Amino acid sequence: MVYRVLPLFLLVVALLFVVGLPASADDLPPNTHEGTVVSVTGNKLIMRMKDQKEEHTHTLAANAKVTCDGRDCKLADLKPGLKIRVTTKPDDKTTAVKVEALDKNRDFEKIGTKP
Repeated sequence: MVYRVLPLFLLVVALLFVVGLPASADDLPPNTHEGTVVSVTGNKLIMRMKDQKEEHTHTLAANAKVTCDGRDCKLADLKPGLKIRVTTKPDDKTTAVKVEALDKNRDFEKIGTKP
């Protein structure tokens, strides 16, 4: 009996381990990047890349999802200095389809979010 259950148990443990790991900057898909909000005007978001002086401007897609600390919010709720993770269309790096914002005193790794 143990020989039948053990492989299933190990598979479940492995899946839980992989799904539960927090994403680091190295694990992010190529169309996802982290930084801070510089400004928001209408459906335009200007962000500063993490650990860089470079700024990027993104236009929010009509069906984009914006969250603040895991809850739905509006782009206008994002204030300068707020930590964000932006996911763009794979074929269009200027159109944001997902914006995840966190309180500036928290970190994405601490809450275990994935893009």
